[in-house]
Amino acid sequence: MREQLGAPLDVTLVTGFPSFLARRMVQKLVYTHPAERVFMLASDGDASRAEAFLSTLLPKDRKRVGLLFGDVTSMDMGLSGSEYKCLLEQVTCIHHMAARYHLGVNREQVERYNVGGTRGVIELALECKDLRRFNFWSTIHVSGDRDGVVMEGELESGQRFRNSYEFSKYTAEQIVRQMSRRIPSTVFRPGIIVGDSSTGEIDRYDGPYHLIAVLMNGPFDLQLPLPGRGDGPLHLVPIDFVIDAAYALSRDERSVSRTFHLVDPAPLSGRSVFALVAERTRRRIPKAVIPGPIAKAMLRLPLPWVGQLKGSPKTIMEGFNQQVVYNARNTLEGLRPTDIWCPSIETYVENLVRFIRASQHSPTDVGDEDVTDALEL
Repeated sequence: MREQLGAPLDVTLVTGFPSFLARRMVQKLVYTHPAERVFMLASDGDASRAEAFLSTLLPKDRKRVGLLFGDVTSMDMGLSGSEYKCLLEQVTCIHHMAARYHLGVNREQVERYNVGGTRGVIELALECKDLRRFNFWSTIHVSGDRDGVVMEGELESGQRFRNSYEFSKYTAEQIVRQMSRRIPSTVFRPGIIVGDSSTGEIDRYDGPYHLIAVLMNGPFDLQLPLPGRGDGPLHLVPIDFVIDAAYALSRDERSVSRTFHLVDPAPLSGRSVFALVAERTRRRIPKAVIPGPIAKAMLRLPLPWVGQLKGSPKTIMEGFNQQVVYNARNTLEGLRPTDIWCPSIETYVENLVRFIRASQHSPTDVGDEDVTDALEL
């Protein structure tokens, strides 16, 4: 019987390893219920990383995770006939988290993986004998350059896209919506994911982490100017909230055919976040404002404290000036019966800074680099 306090007990397929998001979801699944089973899809090139991750689980939990090697863009996801048949017979829930967004990947590769890969996983979902839920992991950035309030049910609003990643996720989400009459689906759109609100843990330094690293590594009396006025909401969200919220919503029957913004319902402005980080890193709070293009050019200069950052400096700029708010009514209503809520960055920014200070890695050693410069449309 698939039952846990009224919620279904699943056999779940998680794509997207070795992303931090996928690893945290696997941990959530096996730690929450002692009988839950998980299939984790990784590529052949990630075999050693997959084994290393599984070795961190307790033996009793490790036994419930089936490690599969494949490719979401290949026929039958690159699996053997017996492996694919096993998924069709056993899987009741899918979390499709696989996505490409880092530098060095061209537009065709991004679309092949993010759009074609989604089609491949949907093909599996359509054939699963007892599928309860197909969870598609999108992003708030399917809204592109929109301003104003974006509702969870909205997708096409005449927006323009700033890079191929945004466009590919928008296209993939369109496909999921078209198939929603044939498979029970749910779409999750997380904001800009940062580390765990309790520990600060993250697997790669990107986006806001570039900002923190620049302030920490720069000259003590440096006042890094803000890129623009910085009055746009910066939609940061901690990984633990994203995973806990999605897990709960994916097990709620009311969530079928709905979209959820996994965001802070009361985000601070980019300027406010900048000031918070400056305060925690004991740097002077910047007052100067310079145009975004000039700020990006400055961050490409061969300065010691900037040269450490190989990722796109544009990640620091995103969100500082875009006047967009992501309505989270579905999420708030869906989580009302739970004790899950998104903390404000004011309550955990110290943990993010502490984690970077304690880490033995430099920002260039951790994870993939940002996509935005490489994949401009």
